[in-house]
Amino acid sequence: MLHCWLVIFKDRRIAAGSAMSLLNDLINLNLSDTTEKIIAEYIWIGGSGMDLRSKARTLAGAVTDPSKLPKWNYDGSSTGQAPGEDSEVILYPQAIFKDPFRKGNNILVMCDAYTPAGDPIPTNKRFNAAKIFSHPDVVAEEPWYGIEQEYTLLQKDSKWPLGWPVGGFPGPQGPYYCGVGADKSFGRDIVDSHYKACLYAGVNISGINGEVMPGQWEFQVGPSVGISAGDQIWIARYILERITEIAGVVLSFDPKPIPGDWNGAGAHTNYSTKSMRNDGGIDVIKNAIEKLGLRHKEHIAAYGEGNERRLTGRHETADINTFSWGVANRGASIRVGRDTEKEGKGYFEDRRPASNMDPYVVTSMIAETTIIWKP
Repeated sequence: MLHCWLVIFKDRRIAAGSAMSLLNDLINLNLSDTTEKIIAEYIWIGGSGMDLRSKARTLAGAVTDPSKLPKWNYDGSSTGQAPGEDSEVILYPQAIFKDPFRKGNNILVMCDAYTPAGDPIPTNKRFNAAKIFSHPDVVAEEPWYGIEQEYTLLQKDSKWPLGWPVGGFPGPQGPYYCGVGADKSFGRDIVDSHYKACLYAGVNISGINGEVMPGQWEFQVGPSVGISAGDQIWIARYILERITEIAGVVLSFDPKPIPGDWNGAGAHTNYSTKSMRNDGGIDVIKNAIEKLGLRHKEHIAAYGEGNERRLTGRHETADINTFSWGVANRGASIRVGRDTEKEGKGYFEDRRPASNMDPYVVTSMIAETTIIWKP
């Protein structure tokens, strides 16, 4: 009898393995073998300002220009973006990326959202950012951005950081930043998958590293010019959400996921203009920093929810109520690098944005304050 049960168990295991193998084969079907049609995944930002939504449609053939893509619609009452009695919201395709999940000629499409009358809905932050980046003064300065996106991986059932004992704590911070080893690095397979998927998609991802708090990681995107900085961060976030979905891990952009003596999560934004990158640019940088200081409160209000839990003056942050800057000072609001000081030109880093900031808002606001705004 025991032998019979073992045979049945083995047969079921083989059948399950065969089913999974078939499922993987179907997922990885190369559509170009049989059709010119492609799948376009339309992606947009939901009502919370951080929740990403997407749905797919079939197109007749390969498309590389977003202006050639059809507009689409969705039920805004189900995303917190429209009332039930007038729920239609229109998606305008804005940027195209290769789809690392379906591969082939299939694409990811970053969209923003409008009413049927053509007005941007309130959660469409891209619209205003695009206006700022199309301002002649901003275009002439060609603003570059490099965004350091930090995030935390959480266990699905407990919502506790990956690698942490459930309900307990690991050893104190110190060995985890850029750490190597099973007791220091948690989730590297997810991180490396995301890195390669972003490169495949066409995101200008420039690096990754483990962060100070265990279970926390960072990826960097840039240099990106103007509005593309926001498009690329959102697509990189979408790809990461999809990979963590597959891995059964929860992705958090909370700026202070664990209270206490643990680092928070930010989105440090490195920035330069053509004038800053040219000879004598250090004076332009200092002038820009002075302007940012004058508008500190407005920037803080737009730099992410819950940031007051992170910007405490501890854990490599400046106090949220005080504006400061310094050379190589990671405890300042704005950090100027040693190379920039030495060469007299370059870039600076705004360390205030939280990990859950909207990159359309942050990048365009920095450009508006430093280029357009006249105190």
